[in-house]
Amino acid sequence: MDIGSAVGRAAGVTDAQLRALPEYRKSSRFSELERLVLDYAVAMTATPVDVSETLFGDLRRHFNDEQMIELTATLAMDNYPARFHHSQGIDAHHFPDGAYSVSPETPRR
Repeated sequence: MDIGSAVGRAAGVTDAQLRALPEYRKSSRFSELERLVLDYAVAMTATPVDVSETLFGDLRRHFNDEQMIELTATLAMDNYPARFHHSQGIDAHHFPDGAYSVSPETPRR
């Protein structure tokens, strides 16, 4: 989450939340809705994509059709360069002060 840490901060994500991302499911720093969105991001990033009907239904209780499309499109578009860079052996390097590179834990099924 290199550039994402700066973008996240601008949207109100705290340093404590950035540090807590690897254990977001257990962290009190995230709301239940934030955890659902992070679960969705993890599920969409999996290979193959693995979004359960339960997770999708839980999100639908919070978001309308347009919001679900925007969330899904944003996650898909952010996932594209990450997969491209990974396939080409391009890694994030030289994080500026205050930037974080984190991998969220994989939710248990």
